[in-house]
Amino acid sequence: MHEVLERKQIKNIDFNIDLAQSFGIYKNNSEFSLLDYASSVNISCGFHAGDPMTIKNALLKAKEQNVVVGAHIGFDDIQGFGYRPMELSDDEIEALVIYQVGALMSFAKTFKLEIEHVRPHGAMYKMAAEDFQFALKVAKAVKKCSQWLVYYGASGEITAGVGEEVNIPVAHEVHLEKNYNPDGTIDFSRRDNENIFASINRLKTLLATSQIDNITGGKTCVIADTIHFTNKVANAQALIKQSKEIITPVPVNYKNACLSGWVE
Repeated sequence: MHEVLERKQIKNIDFNIDLAQSFGIYKNNSEFSLLDYASSVNISCGFHAGDPMTIKNALLKAKEQNVVVGAHIGFDDIQGFGYRPMELSDDEIEALVIYQVGALMSFAKTFKLEIEHVRPHGAMYKMAAEDFQFALKVAKAVKKCSQWLVYYGASGEITAGVGEEVNIPVAHEVHLEKNYNPDGTIDFSRRDNENIFASINRLKTLLATSQIDNITGGKTCVIADTIHFTNKVANAQALIKQSKEIITPVPVNYKNACLSGWVE
């Protein structure tokens, strides 16, 4: 699992954002401000956020923009917005994942859309980034929904290992605002960096060298298939807009097609 990463230029990368992060009377319409600049979207499936009308509206917006659609799955924790970790059995994790992915897949079919990837949310994302066995259980459940779904996970050995063991396509995800340890893992204990200048410089370095600055002041090589842009940081729209001026994002499956030689 210990892959030696090389410095290399990144020519194709995906920009992903979260949609349907509303529920009932709580509305989060600011998320749509990022849609013009994204190449893929993660739509909440009703557990941490996303009610039926919110999901429907998000799917229609995604279809209008012709972006790739994925399922944004989380713990059944509407009150905590999916940010609280849960201890669940293997069967409960599997059922939790299949329930959410299946619901969005069925919903999408009514609009002639296909779900192409699955991205965990909040506490589920953090647990999957730090616990290989947990990530394995989530990915196995995703594959039961469809062998073609791409598993989006934090860049690094855990996501790579999950892809190999489950035999599922994976997308290594990086963040422009988060703090990284020297080994390329995210330091979730530190506050996100909301300095756009620093984030844009990080993007430029990433694209030129596949490296990301770490908390020691050095740089670490990472695999980068997709960048997650969150609307929780200040000036989120300005950040993704400036990022798109540097590189035009492409969906993960399109990138894979280019690498395979199917698309020139």
